[in-house]
Amino acid sequence: MTTPLVPVSQIATAADLLKAYAAGQRNFEYVLLAEADLTGADLKGCDFSYADFGGANLSGCNLRGADLSYANLGDANLTNTDLRGAMLIGTDLRTATITAAQFHQADYDPDETHFPSGFDPVQQGLKADR
Repeated sequence: MTTPLVPVSQIATAADLLKAYAAGQRNFEYVLLAEADLTGADLKGCDFSYADFGGANLSGCNLRGADLSYANLGDANLTNTDLRGAMLIGTDLRTATITAAQFHQADYDPDETHFPSGFDPVQQGLKADR
């Protein structure tokens, strides 16, 4: 028996997201979880395109291979977060805390992805989408 997918509009808390992930759901496009505490969560391979994680605590998360295209990560805490192989096309990371985050082989768009001042995507091992 397959667990039915939870409509993204019904995912309002970190606990809701983690429960849906544990049940096998991976599509969370447009999820609104600003200020959520997802410290240390394993969310690899999820589609978080157009999601709002503004001010969220994602420190220590496994977001390896996640699609964060056009997601808002403004003021999010990404300390020690694994973003290897993630899609960061058009993602807003300008005011995110990215200390010790891993970005190796993550895709980004040089024109549309926004990084904090002084961040060098090439030096961090990201690869340009264009």
